[in-house]
Amino acid sequence: MQNFIFQNPTKLYFGKGQLEHLQNELTNYGQNILLVYGGGSIKRNGLYDQVIDLLRNENKNIFELSGVEPNPRVTTARRGIKICKNEKIDFILAVGGGSTIDCTKAIAVGANSDEDIWDIVTKKANATSALPFGTVLTLAATGSEMNPGSVITNWETKEKHGWGTPFTFPDFSILDPAFTKTVPRDQTIYGMVDIMSHALEHYFHHEENTLLQDRMVEGILQTMVETAPKLLEDLENEEHRATVLYNGTMALNGMVSMGYHGDWATHNLEHAVSAVHDIPHGGGLAILFPNWMYHAIDENVTRFKQLAIRVFNVDPEGKSDKEIGLEGIDQLRAFWNSIDAPARLSDYDIGEDSVEEMADKTVIANTEFGNFKKLNREDAVRIYKASL
Repeated sequence: MQNFIFQNPTKLYFGKGQLEHLQNELTNYGQNILLVYGGGSIKRNGLYDQVIDLLRNENKNIFELSGVEPNPRVTTARRGIKICKNEKIDFILAVGGGSTIDCTKAIAVGANSDEDIWDIVTKKANATSALPFGTVLTLAATGSEMNPGSVITNWETKEKHGWGTPFTFPDFSILDPAFTKTVPRDQTIYGMVDIMSHALEHYFHHEENTLLQDRMVEGILQTMVETAPKLLEDLENEEHRATVLYNGTMALNGMVSMGYHGDWATHNLEHAVSAVHDIPHGGGLAILFPNWMYHAIDENVTRFKQLAIRVFNVDPEGKSDKEIGLEGIDQLRAFWNSIDAPARLSDYDIGEDSVEEMADKTVIANTEFGNFKKLNREDAVRIYKASL
């Protein structure tokens, strides 16, 4: 493994009833609070009222930004930035899933900068600081509650970029599995695919002596394979919700990837798809990841063989390493099919006429992408065509 320095400054409150800690946390910040949330589910399930009551108990001045999209738009972030600057916001509270938190990160950075936030997202300008912010998580998926990463979409230019800075770790995050019980079945599935995809992105690398990291990633994948069917049979089961919620945080808070860099090409491929077609991120990953794996298996067959045996219990007897690896990929696809994740781009009415445009989007930032296997535009075309 490589040398590394690890620091994660986010304070995590995990478990039932942890919202009670919000009031104490709020005493550390000023009076003007921007509350950021999405389409209104937090109002339907009562969480909005609980948060508002706690803010009022601390005599906070409350400003709101609602309507954050599932693929958060830079235009929405700009609206939040304008509120922060006009109202002299001291602290931002994101209540929702990863999209709400990602948008909040862009707002927090943009509020402290004279640069346009899209220039910071696309690395044409640098972030220098951010407003403090915290989160109350309502969806297990992205891990944004305990990492500095964010993904923002520019719908006008049909671009979607991942970015992050040292300033975009949440100060604290509150994770109560009860707040995820009302997440619809399809969104629950997308979230579980996203969690597994984060683990898989970590897994494909070329570093040696990552024995513990491999086992931790495999543990996340095994736990998701065991838990996902149970949760889908009983969507309000808090024990299963808690397991998935914790897996989501651990899959992308840096704990399992110390000392190496994963691949992340599949996320780049999916960002291009959803930038053009605005599909659910987890749905796109379910379609693309197995096809990236088929495309990349010859890069290091041993990694695929290890995954197949350890996570999907493939019997290696009488099979070549590549045959074992391919069977593992087949098992991943079969598992995602079994939980009703989408399998083809045609499931979203995406056809071959979109392939060239999506492939163009994969190489906007660089002509090559991915760490485990370097891909170019032509590789993207092949993977998209295999995914139709």
